[in-house]
Amino acid sequence: MHFNINRRHFLKNSSATLALATMGDYGLDLFHREKNWRVGLIGCGWYGKSDLARLMQVAPVEVVALCDVDQHHLAEAVELVNSRIQPSKLPQTYRDYRNMLANHEFDLVLIGTPDHWHALTMIDAVKAGAHVYVQKPTGVDVIESESMLAAARKYNRIVQVGTQRRSTPHLIEAKEKVVDAGLLGKVAYVEMFCYYHMRANGNPSVTPVPDFLDYDLWTGPAPLRPYDKLPHRGWWRTFMEYSNGIIGDMGVHMFDTVRWMLNLDWPERIYSTGGILVQKDGKSNTPDTQTATFEYPNLKCVWNHRSWGNSVDAEYPWGFKIYGEKGTLAGSVHKYNFTPRGEGKVVHGDVLYEKEEFPEDVTESHNELHVAPATRRHMLNFIAAVDAGRKPVADIREGHISSASCILGNLSMELGRALEYDAGQRVVKDDAEATGLLRRKYRGAWIHP
Repeated sequence: MHFNINRRHFLKNSSATLALATMGDYGLDLFHREKNWRVGLIGCGWYGKSDLARLMQVAPVEVVALCDVDQHHLAEAVELVNSRIQPSKLPQTYRDYRNMLANHEFDLVLIGTPDHWHALTMIDAVKAGAHVYVQKPTGVDVIESESMLAAARKYNRIVQVGTQRRSTPHLIEAKEKVVDAGLLGKVAYVEMFCYYHMRANGNPSVTPVPDFLDYDLWTGPAPLRPYDKLPHRGWWRTFMEYSNGIIGDMGVHMFDTVRWMLNLDWPERIYSTGGILVQKDGKSNTPDTQTATFEYPNLKCVWNHRSWGNSVDAEYPWGFKIYGEKGTLAGSVHKYNFTPRGEGKVVHGDVLYEKEEFPEDVTESHNELHVAPATRRHMLNFIAAVDAGRKPVADIREGHISSASCILGNLSMELGRALEYDAGQRVVKDDAEATGLLRRKYRGAWIHP
C-alpha cells in the first residue's frame, strides 16, 4: 500500500481529523485497506488531473489507466502519476475510453471531460462496474442527466458529482453556525450570481487539427464545429454545442450550494431571460447576461450573471446571498459573512488552505489553492460512501437536480416562458415543445442514452 508523505501530513492535520470524523468511526478505516483503490481517469485536462491529484493525496490508489484524446494531456497525466505515487509502474494510456473500460477492472473512475461527454462516459463506467466521480454538470441536456441517475441506481454504483461546495470547510461551518442554528429566521429570497469576465470570445481562424488531438472523438456526440483553436480550458465552454454557458458552469455550483444549505429539492417553476446583449463581436454563442428564477413555495432563488461591466458587490463577485428575516448570509468559495438585522453578532469564516500539509498544492500547475481542501474532502466522502455502500454528500441525484434545473433555465430563456418540470414523468408540464427540447440531437452514429 502506498503511504506517501502527503497523506501522513493529512492525517496529522486537525482539519483533516475533523473531516474524517464527520464520516463517523468508519471514516478512520479508509487508510487500512488491504488493497489500493484501482483508479481510472477519463479526461486528463486541467480538472481531470487536478481531481486525480487530490485523490492521490488522501487515498491509497493504483492508477491503472488514463484516457484522453489529446496526447499531450496523456503525457502530463502519466508524469503526474509517475512523480507522485507510481515511479516504477506507469498507467496504461488510451485514446478511446471504451477500450479503457473494456480492458481493465476499476474500483473508481474519475471523469474530467468537457460537459458533452459526461453522460456517456459515466453511464458506461457504471455498466463496467466502477463507482464514479464525475465533474458537474451531470450532462448537457435534461434526459442525459436523468439517464445518468437511472444508470447509477440500476447498476447499484456510487456516483459523486464534483459540486464540492458541499465539502468546503468554511461553507460547512456557515451551514452549521448560521443556517442550521436558525440565525436567519424565515428565508424568502436568495441571490446567486457570477460577474467574472470569464466568457471566452474572439474570432480565431479555422486551422488544421494538430496531429496530437483526435478532434472528431473529442467532439463525439456533439455537433462538429470547424476547428479554430485548441478547445481546452475556456474555449469549449463558450459554445452551447458543448455546454450550457455560465449558468451551466458557475450557476450549478451556487444553486447546488443553496439547495444543500436550505434542504431544497426540485424547484416548482423555472423562468429565465437574457442573451448576448453586449459581447456580440465574437464566435461565442453563450449568453453574456442571464437571470433565472427558481421558485419554491414562499421562496425565490434568483441567479444573475454578466460577463461584462462591474460586479454588484466587489467582495462577492461569485457567490450567493441568503436573505432571512433576522439577517443575511453571504458566501463564496473564499469566505462567508452573516450580518444580523439590528443588534447581534456578526459571524465570519474564511477559506481553509493546506499549503504546509500539501506543498504540491503550491507547485502544481494551475491548481486552485482555495479549492484543493474541499476537493480532498469530497474525495474522502466519495470513497467512504463506496466502502459503506451509502450515498455520498453530492450523490448523483443531487447533482442531477442542480444541473438539470440550470439547463431548464436555458430552455426557459430560449422559449420565453416559465417551465414546470415533472421529474417523475420526465416532461415539462403542459408543454410539448419544451419536452421535445429536453433531449439534444446526437451526431452521426452516437446514441443518446
